[in-house]
Amino acid sequence: MTDNGSQVTGENVDQGVEYAARAVNLHKQYGEGETAVTALDHVNVAFAKNQFTAIMGPSGSGKSTLMHCMAGLDSASSGSALIGDTDLSQLRDKEMTALRRDRLGFIFQSFNLVPTLTAAENITLPSDIAGRKVDQAWFKEITDRLGLSQRLTHRPAELSGGQQQRVACARALVSRPEIIFGDEPTGNLDSNSAAEVLDILRTAVDKDGQTVVIVTHDARAASYADRVVFLADGRLVNELIDPSMDEILAAMAGVER
Repeated sequence: MTDNGSQVTGENVDQGVEYAARAVNLHKQYGEGETAVTALDHVNVAFAKNQFTAIMGPSGSGKSTLMHCMAGLDSASSGSALIGDTDLSQLRDKEMTALRRDRLGFIFQSFNLVPTLTAAENITLPSDIAGRKVDQAWFKEITDRLGLSQRLTHRPAELSGGQQQRVACARALVSRPEIIFGDEPTGNLDSNSAAEVLDILRTAVDKDGQTVVIVTHDARAASYADRVVFLADGRLVNELIDPSMDEILAAMAGVER
C-alpha cells in the first residue's frame, strides 16, 4: 500500500504517459502442490519512458524475479509482461532472443564481459552479433563520457571492477535500447565506482531520454532514481517518487517489518 493507503498498481495506467514496460497481473510460481513457492503474486506495475526506477525489497521479495520476467530472462506462470506494446508471453524463442538483443540493454552485478575480447569488442558485441553497424559518433560520445577512450584495447582482466562495469554500461547504451535493466549493477563495486555507474545511468535518463529500471538493495543507489517501488512476498506494497535516502531507508524498514 502507498502512504495514502491506495494500492500501487499498473492496471489503471495514466493514458497520457508513455510506458516502456508494464507488468499486468504477473504471476510466477516455482514448483507444484505443497512445495510450490509464489515468487510474484499477480503484480501490476508500469515503468514510464524517460524515467529511472529502482525496485527494492527484502531477500525473497520477488524483485529479481520481476525484473527477469519483465526483461524476458524468465517466463511468467500467468499474466503479461510487455515491452512497449509487445506481450512477451506471445513470442517464440527466436522472437524473444531478437527482442532482448534489439530492444533491451542489460547491466549485471557480475559485469558479464567476454574475457577474450577487448573493451571495444565487448561494447559492440550485441550489435556485431545482430549484424548491425555501430554508430561511430555515438560510440565515441559514450566511451568518452564513460572515461573509456584510453581503455578500449584492454581486455577485462586488465581493467578494474569499476572500469569493467563502465564497459558493461557502454555496451547497454551504445545500441540506444528502449529500456535498460540493471540487476544489482553496483553490487560488486566500491562506493566511488558505484557512484560513477549511477551517475552514468542518471545521465542516460536526463540527457539521452533513456529508460532505466534497476533492482537494488542499496538505498544510496535507489536515491538516484525518480521512483522507487517496494516488493514484499511477491506483491507491490509501496512506492516513492523522487525520494531521499532517508525516506527510502524508512520505507524499507516498514516493508521489512
